[in-house]
Amino acid sequence: MKPRIVVTRKIPEPALELLREAGQVWLPEPDHLLSTEELHAAVAGADAVVSTLQDRVDGAFADAAGPQLKVVSTIAVGYDNIDVPALHARDVVVTNTPGVLTDATADLAFGLLLSVTRRLGEGERLLRDRKPWQFHLGFLLGTGLQGKTLGIVGLGQIGTAVARRARAFGMDIVYTGRRRAAEDVERELSARYLPLEELLRSSDVVSLHCPLTPQTRHLIDADALASMKPTAFLINTTRGPVVDEEALAEALARGVIAGAGLDVFEKEPEVHPALLELENVALTPHLGSATTETRTAMAVLAARNAVAVLRGEEPPTPVRS
Repeated sequence: MKPRIVVTRKIPEPALELLREAGQVWLPEPDHLLSTEELHAAVAGADAVVSTLQDRVDGAFADAAGPQLKVVSTIAVGYDNIDVPALHARDVVVTNTPGVLTDATADLAFGLLLSVTRRLGEGERLLRDRKPWQFHLGFLLGTGLQGKTLGIVGLGQIGTAVARRARAFGMDIVYTGRRRAAEDVERELSARYLPLEELLRSSDVVSLHCPLTPQTRHLIDADALASMKPTAFLINTTRGPVVDEEALAEALARGVIAGAGLDVFEKEPEVHPALLELENVALTPHLGSATTETRTAMAVLAARNAVAVLRGEEPPTPVRS
C-alpha cells in the first residue's frame, strides 16, 4: 500500500509530481488555510506531511496523525511554528528548506531598504493619487547609502547575502548574533562583530535576519528603538514577532527612528493599523521568497525531504534538535 502524503496547501506541480511518484497525495480542495480542526482531520493516517509556516505542528498534531507518521517537511527556512522536540520524541523527522530562498529574500530586503530610504512608496502614492507636483531641489529628499553603516542581526546565509549587496552600494558592515561568523566571511565583507546594543547605536540601517525564538521575540522593542539613531532605518524580513509592532509604530510616528521596511508582521496577515497610516514605512505582504523560481525550488526540496524519509534515507535538509 502506498504511503499517504498530506500537503496542507497547493504547491508547484514539479513538487507534486515527486510526491505522487512516492505515494497517495491529499490536497485541500479548494485550496485554503486549514483550521486546527481541519488540519488534524486531514493528517489522520498520514505517513508524511508537507506543510507551510502557517500550520501549527506540535504534539497534538502528531497524535492526530497517528504513530505511522514519519516526517513533517515544512516549506520554509524558519520552523518556529513546529514543536521540534515533541515530534522528535515521537520519532518523527522534521525538515526545512534552507539555502534555496537566500537570494530572493536578500533581494527583497534590499528592495525594502531602497524603498524606505529613497521614499519610493511615497513618490508612487503621490502620483497614483494624482496630486500636483513639481521638481525642485528639496522635493522628496531621501537618504543615500554610500558610506553608511548596515547592522546585520544574524549573519547567516540571508544576512550575508544582504551584506554583499550592501557592500556593492558602498556600505560598511557590522553584525551581531549568537556566534561569530567565519573569518573568511568577515574578511570578504570587512565586517565587524558588535554586541547588539552597540550595533543599534552605531548603525544607519538595521536589518533583521535572526530566527524567531523565545530569546528573539520582541528583540526590537521600545528600548531598542530608542537606542537607535533618529536618522536610522529598520528592515525586517525574518519573522514579525522579532519586532514589537506597536512600539515600532509609535517610534516611527514620533520620529524616534527615520523609517522602516517590513515584509513580515506580528499577527499575519493583520498589520498594525498605525503602520498603515505612516508614510515613513515600506510594507510588503511576506514576499521574501516570492519568485516563481524560488517558491518552486522550496517546494521541490520539501518534497525531496519527505520522499527520502519515506524511502528510509537521510533527507537533504533535516532539522536537528
